[in-house]
Amino acid sequence: MNRLLAAGTGIFAMLLATFSVNAQGQDWQTILDDAKGETVYFHAWGGEPRINAYIQWAAREVERDYGVRVVHVKISDTASVVSQVLAEKSVGKATGGAVDLIWINGENFASMKTNGLLAAPGWAQTLPNWQYVDVENKPTVVVDFTVPTDGQESPWGMAKLVFMYDSARLDTPPSTLRELMDFARDNPGRFSYPQPPNFYGTTFLKQALVNTVPDKTVLSEPVDDAGFDEIVAPLFAYLDELHPHLWRKGRAFPKNAADMRQLLADGELDIAFSFNPGDASGAIANGELPDSVRTFVFDGGTIGNTHFVAIPFNSSNQAGAKVYANFLLSPMAQTRKQEPEIWGDPTVLNVDALPANERSLFTSQDLGPAILAPEDLGPVLPEPHPSWVSALEEAWTERYGSGSE
Repeated sequence: MNRLLAAGTGIFAMLLATFSVNAQGQDWQTILDDAKGETVYFHAWGGEPRINAYIQWAAREVERDYGVRVVHVKISDTASVVSQVLAEKSVGKATGGAVDLIWINGENFASMKTNGLLAAPGWAQTLPNWQYVDVENKPTVVVDFTVPTDGQESPWGMAKLVFMYDSARLDTPPSTLRELMDFARDNPGRFSYPQPPNFYGTTFLKQALVNTVPDKTVLSEPVDDAGFDEIVAPLFAYLDELHPHLWRKGRAFPKNAADMRQLLADGELDIAFSFNPGDASGAIANGELPDSVRTFVFDGGTIGNTHFVAIPFNSSNQAGAKVYANFLLSPMAQTRKQEPEIWGDPTVLNVDALPANERSLFTSQDLGPAILAPEDLGPVLPEPHPSWVSALEEAWTERYGSGSE
């Protein structure tokens, strides 16, 4: 009986899925028709030339195939865009918003969701290419820093903290946070991290927090101000010990990930890090790093998440925004994004479930010498609740000041 019930349930699910796809296809044609002629203002970080070039390529493809123009509004701080949308809502601007689509995740998504600044739930799952998203094996495509996405943002790419080292100068990289301390003490000035609130600097803080906090379950909950100091005490004890051994003795810090990568290329640092597992291979392919650079991760895993695109509640061109978001999920766009010399950003798709011709786009890729195989990347450690970001950054600044000489 149980087998029959299971079989019947499976058949029902297949029929429901088929019905949903058919209905979705009908609705999607209406969206395509509405999107023609729209101009989508896509607010996205503009600090990496390779990513900017990719966004422009995708914009050209969408304009040619769907008649949707996409303008990349380059930003340096996503929080400022969230504030802009919030300001529009506060003055009653429910339509005609200046932001049509935004590259987002983490605390910025949580803020927009809490303040009702996002388009209605569920739109992401109506995109035709959603069927290829790997929800089962990549759960962060539907949970953003512990916050359910509820279909209010569409996954774009995967991220995971990886470390880079030059194998011509360093034989065996550290495999734990404590070994990193030992390396820094034995090799003063050869490691550093960007100054928070730079994203990469904050990411290093979160990794160190996860590795030092006695009870990791507290990180999945909002920050408790009363217990914050006790929880982060081991983290700041570690940083207090580490800073005197950093590049410039911790009195100055690399500006960002690109600066850290350049210091590695120039031989000033022996270890750098990235939130993109393909970054080292991409940098080698583009002549930014020597071909002796390799990637490593800590035993037990490193912080990882998904980055998304979201539509504000008052977007002027929601149909066009959905068309562009859907294209970013296409196997063609995802495989191009994963090419090391293009971006090197891992796909959110379930490659094994793709049709054979599209699966081959991924399986035939040469990801370069420095990227770790999926089985060697180790576990993905979940991001702390978004409230930990500002709390950590404020505590770091209070303790270490501006960090500049």
